[in-house]
Amino acid sequence: MGRHRKIKPKSFSSPKGTHDILPQDQKYWERIRSVSKNVFSYYNFLRIDTPHFEETGLFVQAVGTQTDIVEKQMYSFQTEGGDDLTLRPEGTASVVRAYLQNGFVAEPHPVKFYYIGSFFRHESPQRLRFRELNQIGLEIIGDENAVVDAEIIHVFSVFLRELGIPEFYFHVNSVGCSDCRPQYRSQLLQYYRPKAKGLCRDCKRRLKQNPLRILDCKEEKCRIFKKNAPQLLDSLCEACKKHFTSLLEFLDEAGIPYILNPYLVRGLDYYTRTVFEIFTDSDWAGELESEKEKGAVLEKVPEKIEEAEKPIVEGEVIAEVKIEEKPKALKGIALGSGGRYDNLISLLGGRAEPAVGGALGMERLVALMKSLGLKVPGEPKQRVYFVQLGDMGKKKSFKIFEELRKNGIAVGESLGRDSVKSQLKLADKSGSDISLILGQKEAIDETIIIREMSSGIQEVIPQSKMIEILKKKLKK
Repeated sequence: MGRHRKIKPKSFSSPKGTHDILPQDQKYWERIRSVSKNVFSYYNFLRIDTPHFEETGLFVQAVGTQTDIVEKQMYSFQTEGGDDLTLRPEGTASVVRAYLQNGFVAEPHPVKFYYIGSFFRHESPQRLRFRELNQIGLEIIGDENAVVDAEIIHVFSVFLRELGIPEFYFHVNSVGCSDCRPQYRSQLLQYYRPKAKGLCRDCKRRLKQNPLRILDCKEEKCRIFKKNAPQLLDSLCEACKKHFTSLLEFLDEAGIPYILNPYLVRGLDYYTRTVFEIFTDSDWAGELESEKEKGAVLEKVPEKIEEAEKPIVEGEVIAEVKIEEKPKALKGIALGSGGRYDNLISLLGGRAEPAVGGALGMERLVALMKSLGLKVPGEPKQRVYFVQLGDMGKKKSFKIFEELRKNGIAVGESLGRDSVKSQLKLADKSGSDISLILGQKEAIDETIIIREMSSGIQEVIPQSKMIEILKKKLKK
Protein backbone atom coordinates (compact mmCIF):
# COMPACT_ATOMS: atom_id res chain seq x y z
CA MET A 1 0.00 0.00 0.00
CA GLY A 2 1.16 3.53 -0.76
CA ARG A 3 1.77 6.01 1.97
CA HIS A 4 -1.03 8.42 2.79
CA ARG A 5 0.22 11.99 2.56
CA LYS A 6 -0.87 14.01 5.55
CA ILE A 7 -2.74 17.13 4.48
CA LYS A 8 -1.58 20.20 6.35
CA PRO A 9 -4.54 22.20 7.74
CA LYS A 10 -5.07 25.57 6.09
CA SER A 11 -3.92 28.52 8.17
CA PHE A 12 -5.89 31.76 8.23
CA SER A 13 -5.17 35.46 8.54
CA SER A 14 -7.52 38.36 9.14
CA PRO A 15 -9.30 39.43 5.92
CA LYS A 16 -7.55 42.03 3.79
CA GLY A 17 -8.18 45.52 5.12
CA THR A 18 -9.07 44.38 8.66
CA HIS A 19 -7.00 44.17 11.83
CA ASP A 20 -7.07 42.72 15.32
CA ILE A 21 -7.17 45.03 18.33
CA LEU A 22 -4.63 43.30 20.55
CA PRO A 23 -4.61 43.28 24.37
CA GLN A 24 -1.70 45.74 24.62
CA ASP A 25 -3.67 48.29 22.55
CA GLN A 26 -6.99 48.00 24.36
CA LYS A 27 -6.08 50.79 26.78
CA TYR A 28 -6.03 53.30 23.89
CA TRP A 29 -9.46 52.20 22.66
CA GLU A 30 -10.91 52.27 26.17
CA ARG A 31 -9.49 55.75 26.67
CA ILE A 32 -11.18 57.01 23.49
CA ARG A 33 -14.51 55.48 24.53
CA SER A 34 -14.25 56.87 28.06
CA VAL A 35 -13.32 60.42 27.04
CA SER A 36 -15.94 60.51 24.28
CA LYS A 37 -18.66 59.40 26.69
CA ASN A 38 -17.68 62.02 29.28
CA VAL A 39 -17.38 64.92 26.82
CA PHE A 40 -20.36 64.09 24.60
CA SER A 41 -22.67 63.40 27.56
CA TYR A 42 -21.67 66.71 29.14
CA TYR A 43 -22.83 68.48 25.98
CA ASN A 44 -26.14 66.57 26.15
CA PHE A 45 -25.55 64.13 23.30
CA LEU A 46 -27.47 60.86 23.72
CA ARG A 47 -25.81 57.51 22.91
CA ILE A 48 -27.44 55.61 20.05
CA ASP A 49 -26.48 52.24 18.54
CA THR A 50 -27.82 51.12 15.18
CA PRO A 51 -27.56 47.73 13.39
CA HIS A 52 -24.38 46.84 11.56
CA PHE A 53 -26.45 46.24 8.43
CA GLU A 54 -29.39 48.10 6.92
CA GLU A 55 -31.55 47.91 3.82
CA THR A 56 -29.34 48.66 0.83
CA GLY A 57 -31.80 51.27 -0.39
CA LEU A 58 -31.17 53.41 2.71
CA PHE A 59 -27.58 54.11 1.69
CA VAL A 60 -28.33 54.36 -2.03
CA GLN A 61 -31.00 56.98 -1.32
CA ALA A 62 -29.08 58.87 1.37
CA VAL A 63 -25.46 58.79 0.20
CA GLY A 64 -26.17 59.12 -3.54
CA THR A 65 -26.06 56.76 -6.50
CA GLN A 66 -23.07 58.51 -8.09
CA THR A 67 -20.81 58.45 -5.03
CA ASP A 68 -17.79 56.17 -4.67
CA ILE A 69 -19.37 54.59 -1.60
CA VAL A 70 -22.46 53.38 -3.44
CA GLU A 71 -20.74 52.63 -6.75
CA LYS A 72 -17.66 50.81 -5.45
CA GLN A 73 -17.36 50.42 -1.69
CA MET A 74 -20.50 48.85 -0.19
CA TYR A 75 -20.61 45.28 1.10
CA SER A 76 -24.07 44.27 -0.09
CA PHE A 77 -25.79 40.89 -0.04
CA GLN A 78 -29.21 39.31 -0.45
CA THR A 79 -30.72 37.03 2.17
CA GLU A 80 -32.47 33.76 1.39
CA GLY A 81 -35.72 35.63 1.97
CA GLY A 82 -34.84 38.14 -0.74
CA ASP A 83 -33.92 41.12 1.46
CA ASP A 84 -31.22 43.38 0.00
CA LEU A 85 -28.94 44.38 2.86
CA THR A 86 -25.65 46.28 3.20
CA LEU A 87 -23.06 46.48 5.96
CA ARG A 88 -23.21 50.11 7.04
CA PRO A 89 -20.52 52.20 5.27
CA GLU A 90 -21.21 55.32 7.37
CA GLY A 91 -23.23 56.38 10.40
CA THR A 92 -25.43 59.36 9.54
CA ALA A 93 -27.97 57.57 7.34
CA SER A 94 -28.61 54.94 10.03
CA VAL A 95 -29.01 57.57 12.75
CA VAL A 96 -31.52 59.50 10.64
CA ARG A 97 -33.42 56.28 9.91
CA ALA A 98 -33.55 55.54 13.66
CA TYR A 99 -34.62 59.13 14.40
CA LEU A 100 -37.58 58.80 12.02
CA GLN A 101 -38.53 55.23 12.94
CA ASN A 102 -38.48 55.68 16.72
CA GLY A 103 -40.54 58.84 17.09
CA PHE A 104 -37.81 61.35 17.90
CA VAL A 105 -39.60 63.80 15.60
CA ALA A 106 -42.00 64.40 18.51
CA GLU A 107 -39.20 65.17 20.99
CA PRO A 108 -38.04 68.73 21.79
CA HIS A 109 -35.53 69.86 19.18
CA PRO A 110 -32.69 69.93 18.52
CA VAL A 111 -32.11 66.23 19.14
CA LYS A 112 -28.46 65.33 19.76
CA PHE A 113 -26.96 61.86 19.26
CA TYR A 114 -23.53 60.30 19.50
CA TYR A 115 -22.43 56.86 18.40
CA ILE A 116 -19.43 54.54 18.54
CA GLY A 117 -19.12 51.60 16.18
CA SER A 118 -17.59 49.83 13.22
CA PHE A 119 -18.30 50.54 9.55
CA PHE A 120 -17.39 48.76 6.34
CA ARG A 121 -16.07 49.99 2.99
CA HIS A 122 -14.49 47.96 0.20
CA GLU A 123 -11.58 50.33 -0.38
CA SER A 124 -7.97 49.66 -1.32
CA PRO A 125 -6.26 49.19 2.06
CA GLN A 126 -3.64 51.86 2.74
CA ARG A 127 -1.94 53.41 5.73
CA LEU A 128 -4.68 53.93 8.32
CA ARG A 129 -7.37 53.13 5.75
CA PHE A 130 -9.25 49.91 6.46
CA ARG A 131 -12.18 47.95 5.09
CA GLU A 132 -13.56 47.63 8.60
CA LEU A 133 -13.12 50.95 10.38
CA ASN A 134 -14.23 52.25 13.75
CA GLN A 135 -15.68 55.71 14.25
CA ILE A 136 -17.16 57.96 16.90
CA GLY A 137 -19.76 60.40 15.59
CA LEU A 138 -22.03 63.30 16.54
CA GLU A 139 -25.36 64.36 15.01
CA ILE A 140 -27.60 67.35 15.81
CA ILE A 141 -31.05 67.35 14.20
CA GLY A 142 -33.46 70.27 14.16
CA ASP A 143 -31.49 73.54 14.10
CA GLU A 144 -30.26 75.50 11.07
CA ASN A 145 -28.31 78.15 12.98
CA ALA A 146 -24.58 78.20 12.23
CA VAL A 147 -23.87 78.07 15.96
CA VAL A 148 -24.88 74.39 15.83
CA ASP A 149 -22.27 73.72 13.14
CA ALA A 150 -19.77 75.47 15.39
CA GLU A 151 -20.94 73.37 18.34
CA ILE A 152 -20.11 70.13 16.51
CA ILE A 153 -16.64 71.45 15.71
CA HIS A 154 -16.21 72.79 19.26
CA VAL A 155 -17.20 69.48 20.90
CA PHE A 156 -14.79 67.56 18.67
CA SER A 157 -12.13 70.11 19.61
CA VAL A 158 -12.80 69.61 23.34
CA PHE A 159 -12.71 65.84 22.89
CA LEU A 160 -9.35 65.93 21.09
CA ARG A 161 -7.88 68.21 23.77
CA GLU A 162 -9.14 65.92 26.54
CA LEU A 163 -7.60 62.98 24.71
CA GLY A 164 -4.26 64.77 24.83
CA ILE A 165 -3.91 65.75 21.16
CA PRO A 166 -1.90 69.01 21.28
CA GLU A 167 -2.50 70.34 17.78
CA PHE A 168 -5.14 69.89 15.10
CA TYR A 169 -6.86 72.02 12.47
CA PHE A 170 -10.33 72.11 10.98
CA HIS A 171 -10.50 72.61 7.22
CA VAL A 172 -13.83 74.32 6.52
CA ASN A 173 -15.82 75.30 3.45
CA SER A 174 -19.39 75.82 2.33
CA VAL A 175 -20.80 73.75 -0.52
CA GLY A 176 -23.88 75.98 -0.72
CA CYS A 177 -27.44 74.86 -1.32
CA SER A 178 -29.76 73.96 -4.20
CA ASP A 179 -30.16 77.67 -4.99
CA CYS A 180 -26.49 78.55 -5.49
CA ARG A 181 -24.93 75.24 -6.50
CA PRO A 182 -26.28 75.17 -10.11
CA GLN A 183 -24.37 78.36 -10.94
CA TYR A 184 -21.18 76.86 -9.54
CA ARG A 185 -21.78 73.63 -11.45
CA SER A 186 -21.95 75.62 -14.68
CA GLN A 187 -18.66 77.35 -13.84
CA LEU A 188 -16.97 74.01 -13.16
CA LEU A 189 -18.24 72.57 -16.44
CA GLN A 190 -16.92 75.57 -18.32
CA TYR A 191 -13.53 75.22 -16.60
CA TYR A 192 -13.07 71.44 -16.85
CA ARG A 193 -14.50 70.66 -20.31
CA PRO A 194 -11.38 71.88 -22.16
CA LYS A 195 -9.30 69.76 -19.77
CA ALA A 196 -11.43 66.60 -20.02
CA LYS A 197 -8.76 64.58 -21.84
CA GLY A 198 -6.37 65.06 -18.91
CA LEU A 199 -8.82 63.78 -16.28
CA CYS A 200 -8.90 60.25 -14.89
CA ARG A 201 -11.60 57.85 -16.08
CA ASP A 202 -13.80 58.44 -13.02
CA CYS A 203 -13.58 62.22 -13.34
CA LYS A 204 -14.49 62.12 -17.02
CA ARG A 205 -17.70 60.45 -15.91
CA ARG A 206 -18.09 62.86 -13.00
CA LEU A 207 -17.81 65.78 -15.41
CA LYS A 208 -21.07 64.66 -16.99
CA GLN A 209 -22.87 63.59 -13.81
CA ASN A 210 -21.61 65.71 -10.90
CA PRO A 211 -18.55 67.92 -11.56
CA LEU A 212 -18.22 68.82 -7.85
CA ARG A 213 -16.87 65.29 -7.32
CA ILE A 214 -13.81 66.17 -9.40
CA LEU A 215 -12.65 68.43 -6.55
CA ASP A 216 -12.62 65.39 -4.24
CA CYS A 217 -10.49 63.25 -6.57
CA LYS A 218 -7.14 62.09 -5.17
CA GLU A 219 -5.57 61.33 -8.57
CA GLU A 220 -2.58 63.60 -9.19
CA LYS A 221 -3.56 64.22 -12.82
CA CYS A 222 -6.89 65.67 -11.64
CA ARG A 223 -5.57 67.54 -8.61
CA ILE A 224 -3.25 69.71 -10.68
CA PHE A 225 -6.26 71.29 -12.42
CA LYS A 226 -7.92 72.18 -9.12
CA LYS A 227 -5.43 74.94 -8.34
CA ASN A 228 -7.08 77.40 -10.73
CA ALA A 229 -10.64 76.04 -10.63
CA PRO A 230 -13.54 78.35 -9.73
CA GLN A 231 -14.24 78.63 -6.00
CA LEU A 232 -17.67 77.88 -4.63
CA LEU A 233 -17.44 80.79 -2.18
CA ASP A 234 -17.79 83.14 -5.15
CA SER A 235 -21.13 81.56 -6.07
CA LEU A 236 -22.81 81.34 -2.65
CA CYS A 237 -26.27 82.85 -2.38
CA GLU A 238 -26.80 85.51 0.29
CA ALA A 239 -28.31 83.05 2.79
CA CYS A 240 -25.41 80.58 2.46
CA LYS A 241 -22.88 83.40 2.55
CA LYS A 242 -24.40 84.75 5.76
CA HIS A 243 -24.48 81.26 7.29
CA PHE A 244 -20.80 80.62 6.50
CA THR A 245 -19.69 84.05 7.72
CA SER A 246 -21.51 83.37 10.98
CA LEU A 247 -19.77 80.00 11.36
CA LEU A 248 -16.33 81.58 10.90
CA GLU A 249 -17.14 84.22 13.50
CA PHE A 250 -18.18 81.55 16.02
CA LEU A 251 -14.99 79.58 15.42
CA ASP A 252 -12.87 82.70 15.70
CA GLU A 253 -14.51 83.69 18.98
CA ALA A 254 -13.98 80.17 20.36
CA GLY A 255 -10.31 80.26 19.39
CA ILE A 256 -10.57 77.10 17.31
CA PRO A 257 -7.79 76.98 14.66
CA TYR A 258 -9.23 76.42 11.21
CA ILE A 259 -8.23 76.61 7.58
CA LEU A 260 -10.46 78.05 4.88
CA ASN A 261 -10.25 75.44 2.13
CA PRO A 262 -12.34 76.68 -0.82
CA TYR A 263 -12.04 73.39 -2.71
CA LEU A 264 -13.12 71.12 0.12
CA VAL A 265 -16.12 68.98 -0.81
CA ARG A 266 -17.27 65.74 0.75
CA GLY A 267 -17.80 62.40 -0.95
CA LEU A 268 -21.46 62.10 0.02
CA ASP A 269 -24.30 63.78 -1.86
CA TYR A 270 -26.34 64.73 1.20
CA TYR A 271 -24.06 67.57 2.37
CA THR A 272 -25.27 71.18 2.19
CA ARG A 273 -23.57 74.39 3.29
CA THR A 274 -20.91 73.62 5.95
CA VAL A 275 -18.37 70.86 5.34
CA PHE A 276 -15.21 70.25 7.37
CA GLU A 277 -12.27 67.90 7.78
CA ILE A 278 -9.87 67.58 10.72
CA PHE A 279 -6.11 67.29 10.20
CA THR A 280 -3.16 67.01 12.55
CA ASP A 281 -1.15 69.64 10.68
CA SER A 282 -1.82 73.24 9.78
CA ASP A 283 0.03 72.74 6.50
CA TRP A 284 -1.51 69.45 5.45
CA ALA A 285 -4.67 69.16 3.43
CA GLY A 286 -3.75 65.83 1.92
CA GLU A 287 -4.15 67.47 -1.46
CA LEU A 288 -2.15 70.72 -1.54
CA GLU A 289 -0.45 71.47 -4.82
CA SER A 290 3.06 72.37 -3.64
CA GLU A 291 5.14 72.89 -0.54
CA LYS A 292 5.25 76.63 -1.22
CA GLU A 293 1.48 76.91 -1.00
CA LYS A 294 1.19 75.35 2.45
CA GLY A 295 0.52 77.25 5.62
CA ALA A 296 0.05 80.85 4.50
CA VAL A 297 -0.97 82.52 7.76
CA LEU A 298 -3.56 85.27 7.87
CA GLU A 299 -3.88 87.50 10.90
CA LYS A 300 -7.64 87.30 11.34
CA VAL A 301 -10.89 86.01 9.96
CA PRO A 302 -12.22 88.12 7.09
CA GLU A 303 -15.03 90.28 8.47
CA LYS A 304 -17.10 89.44 5.43
CA ILE A 305 -16.99 86.61 2.94
CA GLU A 306 -16.57 89.21 0.21
CA GLU A 307 -13.10 89.95 1.59
CA ALA A 308 -12.14 86.35 0.86
CA GLU A 309 -13.60 86.22 -2.64
CA LYS A 310 -10.25 86.79 -4.32
CA PRO A 311 -8.50 83.50 -5.22
CA ILE A 312 -7.46 81.83 -1.99
CA VAL A 313 -4.37 79.66 -1.83
CA GLU A 314 -5.66 76.32 -0.69
CA GLY A 315 -4.47 75.79 2.85
CA GLU A 316 -4.55 79.36 4.17
CA VAL A 317 -4.68 79.33 7.94
CA ILE A 318 -7.39 81.63 9.23
CA ALA A 319 -6.20 82.13 12.80
CA GLU A 320 -3.11 83.26 14.66
CA VAL A 321 -1.63 79.84 15.30
CA LYS A 322 1.88 78.62 15.95
CA ILE A 323 3.10 76.21 13.28
CA GLU A 324 5.76 73.89 14.64
CA GLU A 325 7.71 71.09 13.00
CA LYS A 326 6.33 67.80 14.29
CA PRO A 327 7.55 64.20 14.09
CA LYS A 328 7.27 62.68 10.64
CA ALA A 329 4.89 60.04 11.99
CA LEU A 330 2.25 62.71 12.57
CA LYS A 331 2.27 64.28 9.14
CA GLY A 332 -0.83 64.03 7.04
CA ILE A 333 -3.23 62.27 9.36
CA ALA A 334 -6.87 63.11 8.59
CA LEU A 335 -8.70 62.48 11.86
CA GLY A 336 -12.29 62.97 10.73
CA SER A 337 -14.85 64.97 8.80
CA GLY A 338 -18.45 66.11 8.70
CA GLY A 339 -20.90 68.76 7.64
CA ARG A 340 -24.48 69.91 7.34
CA TYR A 341 -27.21 67.82 5.68
CA ASP A 342 -30.41 69.88 5.65
CA ASN A 343 -32.19 67.81 2.97
CA LEU A 344 -31.44 64.27 4.15
CA ILE A 345 -34.35 63.79 6.54
CA SER A 346 -36.95 64.77 3.95
CA LEU A 347 -35.08 62.62 1.40
CA LEU A 348 -35.66 59.63 3.71
CA GLY A 349 -39.37 60.30 4.12
CA GLY A 350 -39.52 62.67 7.09
CA ARG A 351 -40.55 66.28 7.33
CA ALA A 352 -37.79 68.71 6.41
CA GLU A 353 -35.39 69.21 9.33
CA PRO A 354 -31.96 70.87 9.23
CA ALA A 355 -29.13 68.76 10.64
CA VAL A 356 -25.36 68.64 11.03
CA GLY A 357 -22.86 66.02 12.16
CA GLY A 358 -19.43 64.49 11.83
CA ALA A 359 -17.25 61.53 12.75
CA LEU A 360 -13.69 60.74 13.84
CA GLY A 361 -11.72 57.63 12.89
CA MET A 362 -10.71 55.64 15.97
CA GLU A 363 -7.82 53.79 14.29
CA ARG A 364 -6.31 57.13 13.37
CA LEU A 365 -6.75 58.47 16.88
CA VAL A 366 -4.99 55.41 18.32
CA ALA A 367 -2.11 55.78 15.84
CA LEU A 368 -1.78 59.46 16.75
CA MET A 369 -1.86 58.77 20.49
CA LYS A 370 0.92 56.20 20.09
CA SER A 371 3.08 58.45 17.91
CA LEU A 372 2.74 61.26 20.46
CA GLY A 373 3.73 58.90 23.26
CA LEU A 374 0.64 59.80 25.26
CA LYS A 375 0.42 58.18 28.68
CA VAL A 376 -2.82 56.24 28.79
CA PRO A 377 -4.17 54.65 31.97
CA GLY A 378 -4.21 50.87 31.62
CA GLU A 379 -5.44 48.09 33.86
CA PRO A 380 -4.53 48.41 37.58
CA LYS A 381 -0.95 47.24 38.20
CA GLN A 382 -0.91 43.64 39.30
CA ARG A 383 0.84 43.59 42.68
CA VAL A 384 -0.44 40.27 44.02
CA TYR A 385 0.00 36.76 42.60
CA PHE A 386 -2.03 33.76 43.74
CA VAL A 387 -0.20 30.43 44.04
CA GLN A 388 -2.19 27.25 44.65
CA LEU A 389 -1.18 23.72 45.51
CA GLY A 390 -3.46 20.72 45.00
CA ASP A 391 -7.18 20.38 44.34
CA MET A 392 -8.22 22.04 47.59
CA GLY A 393 -6.16 25.12 46.76
CA LYS A 394 -7.74 25.32 43.30
CA LYS A 395 -11.28 24.85 44.62
CA LYS A 396 -10.92 27.64 47.19
CA SER A 397 -9.25 30.01 44.73
CA PHE A 398 -12.39 31.64 43.32
CA LYS A 399 -13.55 32.82 46.74
CA ILE A 400 -10.12 34.36 47.30
CA PHE A 401 -10.23 36.08 43.88
CA GLU A 402 -13.66 37.53 44.57
CA GLU A 403 -12.58 38.91 47.93
CA LEU A 404 -9.59 40.57 46.28
CA ARG A 405 -11.73 41.95 43.43
CA LYS A 406 -14.25 43.51 45.82
CA ASN A 407 -11.39 45.37 47.48
CA GLY A 408 -9.85 46.59 44.23
CA ILE A 409 -6.72 44.42 44.42
CA ALA A 410 -5.57 43.11 41.02
CA VAL A 411 -4.32 39.53 41.16
CA GLY A 412 -2.47 37.24 38.77
CA GLU A 413 -2.73 33.45 38.67
CA SER A 414 -1.94 30.29 36.75
CA LEU A 415 -4.47 27.77 38.01
CA GLY A 416 -3.48 25.14 35.46
CA ARG A 417 0.01 24.76 36.92
CA ASP A 418 0.71 22.42 39.85
CA SER A 419 4.31 23.31 40.70
CA VAL A 420 4.73 25.97 43.38
CA LYS A 421 8.21 26.74 42.02
CA SER A 422 6.95 27.45 38.50
CA GLN A 423 4.13 29.62 39.84
CA LEU A 424 6.54 31.66 41.96
CA LYS A 425 8.71 32.19 38.87
CA LEU A 426 5.66 33.59 37.07
CA ALA A 427 4.89 35.78 40.08
CA ASP A 428 8.42 37.18 39.97
CA LYS A 429 8.25 37.70 36.19
CA SER A 430 4.93 39.57 36.52
CA GLY A 431 6.51 42.11 38.87
CA SER A 432 4.14 41.29 41.72
CA ASP A 433 5.14 42.50 45.18
CA ILE A 434 3.34 39.77 47.10
CA SER A 435 2.34 36.16 46.55
CA LEU A 436 -0.54 34.45 48.30
CA ILE A 437 0.01 30.69 48.67
CA LEU A 438 -2.88 28.33 49.36
CA GLY A 439 -2.34 24.59 49.77
CA GLN A 440 -4.47 21.79 51.22
CA LYS A 441 -3.45 22.51 54.83
CA GLU A 442 -4.21 26.23 54.49
CA ALA A 443 -7.53 25.48 52.81
CA ILE A 444 -8.59 23.25 55.70
CA ASP A 445 -7.30 25.64 58.39
CA GLU A 446 -8.78 28.71 56.61
CA THR A 447 -5.36 30.32 56.57
CA ILE A 448 -3.14 31.55 53.73
CA ILE A 449 0.60 32.15 53.28
CA ILE A 450 1.60 35.71 52.41
CA ARG A 451 5.06 36.01 50.83
CA GLU A 452 7.03 39.18 50.11
CA MET A 453 8.65 38.61 46.71
CA SER A 454 11.64 40.91 47.24
CA SER A 455 12.85 39.33 50.48
CA GLY A 456 11.27 35.88 50.37
CA ILE A 457 9.92 36.40 53.88
CA GLN A 458 6.57 34.71 54.37
CA GLU A 459 4.07 34.14 57.15
CA VAL A 460 0.84 32.25 57.72
CA ILE A 461 -2.18 34.46 58.39
CA PRO A 462 -5.93 33.86 58.86
CA GLN A 463 -7.92 34.29 55.65
CA SER A 464 -10.21 36.64 57.57
CA LYS A 465 -7.26 39.03 58.04
CA MET A 466 -5.96 38.68 54.47
CA ILE A 467 -7.37 41.93 53.04
CA GLU A 468 -6.40 44.02 56.06
CA ILE A 469 -2.80 42.76 56.07
CA LEU A 470 -2.49 42.97 52.27
CA LYS A 471 -3.55 46.61 52.20
CA LYS A 472 -0.99 47.52 54.87
CA LYS A 473 1.81 45.78 52.99
CA LEU A 474 0.82 47.29 49.64
CA LYS A 475 0.94 50.79 51.12
CA LYS A 476 4.62 50.40 52.00
